[in-house]
Amino acid sequence: MTMPVQQRPFLALGLRLGAALALSSLYMLVKLVHQYGVSLSEIMFWRQAGALPLILIWMLARGQMGQLKTTRLKSHATRSAMGMLGMLANFGANILLPLAVATVLGFTTPLFAVVLSALLLKEQIGPWRWLAVALGFAGVLVIARPGAMPIAPLGALVGLASGFMVAVIAIQLRDMGRTETPLSVVFYFSAFGTLAMLPTLPFTYAHHTPIVWAGILGMGAIGTVAQILITASVRYGPVSTVVVMDYSSLIWTTLYGWLIFNQIPPSSTWLGAPLVVAAGLVITWREHVRHRETLRQPIA
Repeated sequence: MTMPVQQRPFLALGLRLGAALALSSLYMLVKLVHQYGVSLSEIMFWRQAGALPLILIWMLARGQMGQLKTTRLKSHATRSAMGMLGMLANFGANILLPLAVATVLGFTTPLFAVVLSALLLKEQIGPWRWLAVALGFAGVLVIARPGAMPIAPLGALVGLASGFMVAVIAIQLRDMGRTETPLSVVFYFSAFGTLAMLPTLPFTYAHHTPIVWAGILGMGAIGTVAQILITASVRYGPVSTVVVMDYSSLIWTTLYGWLIFNQIPPSSTWLGAPLVVAAGLVITWREHVRHRETLRQPIA
């Protein structure tokens, strides 16, 4: 049975803003522990496995174990499969590229959402949104500069894949948020993800120093907080509204890249980033206009 969810736009925006900071911190830790020799597959395992006890302790302490009851286990499994692919792309992009560059490429999510709506949902896309898509992908070309290779081509491809997967996952989360709580969505994502990555652990596990273990544990904690905030944000507000807060992550990843990794994004990033951000904002504006027009339509 679908539970009605009260829309709270300001809460949703605040939750998404916190999620942007948490995700930026997570990606910084992913890049950092990888530089200390932790493989990507092991990073993905500990990111998921580390979240499970934290979620269970929290739910037990608050008497919320009943939230794990669900009739949509298949939907959770599908969301987890898509989420793991998205995690692979996200983490891979941040390992292969400067943090700020990976972040900008992740901003292509609204562009992919428009294309998916046209191709899969047969939605009528107006000239403003198509113009935004063209503008955004022009920004991507400026950043990647095909032929000049200022950034790793594989990294650029993986970064675009992360933007695509986030668009798919956002649609899933919006649907699941109608019947599932944020904690239950994050718990099943972590549980299925841990089971999926467990067979790889004997082949990738290595000895780590206490400092590296601290980074690994930090990934689990911060990643859990980020997933809860993301899931809650689309529960209390539409994706087209809350996604605006995602652009704040460029501030944090630029600072992390400069202070921790001594990486300054190439000039092409600063030329292309405004185009990608502007495209996302145009799409967000059009979503608001379409939503208002829908509300004004008389009920038959």
